[in-house]
Amino acid sequence: MALIKTIREIGHRVINAVWRIGVAARFFFLTILYSGNSFRRFNLIVKELFSSGVMSLIIIIVAGLFVGMVLGLQGYETLKRYGSESALGVMVALGLVRELGPVIAALLFASRAGSAMTAEIGLMKATEQISAMEMMAVNPIARIVAPRFWAGVISMPLLAALFSAVGIFGGYLVGVVQIGVDEGSFWSQMQAAVDFREDVLNGVIKSLVFGTVVTLIALFEGFDAPPTAEGVSGATTRTVVTSSLAILMLDFVLTAIMFRGA
Repeated sequence: MALIKTIREIGHRVINAVWRIGVAARFFFLTILYSGNSFRRFNLIVKELFSSGVMSLIIIIVAGLFVGMVLGLQGYETLKRYGSESALGVMVALGLVRELGPVIAALLFASRAGSAMTAEIGLMKATEQISAMEMMAVNPIARIVAPRFWAGVISMPLLAALFSAVGIFGGYLVGVVQIGVDEGSFWSQMQAAVDFREDVLNGVIKSLVFGTVVTLIALFEGFDAPPTAEGVSGATTRTVVTSSLAILMLDFVLTAIMFRGA
């Protein structure tokens, strides 16, 4: 009996997971389908850009600065063993543009903006605002979901680029100003080694994918949350956990594809 109960429980979980994936795919399709209304009323997207992008600037800038400073300090100690201190700028720039910039910015975006989106939509559902919109023949996907989706997709690459830029500046402060690495070597080797298509563009592609996935997860969890305080709390937690795991898994897949293409 215990074995049958375990198998039944596993089957229930698998069926529920497959069902949620199907519902999420339908949710994504409807979001794309009703996005035209959002672009016709672009002020809705601009409003959400401020909420998800501008309000995340502080945490992105501070985290980028300290990540760059730590990367510069650790990189210098590593390169010093091989007499390659002048390559510090290359290491900092490639580490941030290729990997750390998109990934850490996406994790911070999921924690700050993604959780806020989930909580906001979940509370709208709990207070029956979404039901009121449907009664007034207002499509909640077009009015609530689509503007937030495109705001997240647009703001994520910009935040990742800002994170990388501030991180490089942090590496410069530690490597050149504090430690004394030659400034000309720091910048010239960086400019010579960082390729726009292979490095910068791949980082932008990563951030676009991360922004799409994180925003979709956040909106779906909020829209699917049970209309209770406990349900909204659980949906917010699932948003952060699921988004973080999705970012790390997608980072591996995208990196493998990009390196194979190179």
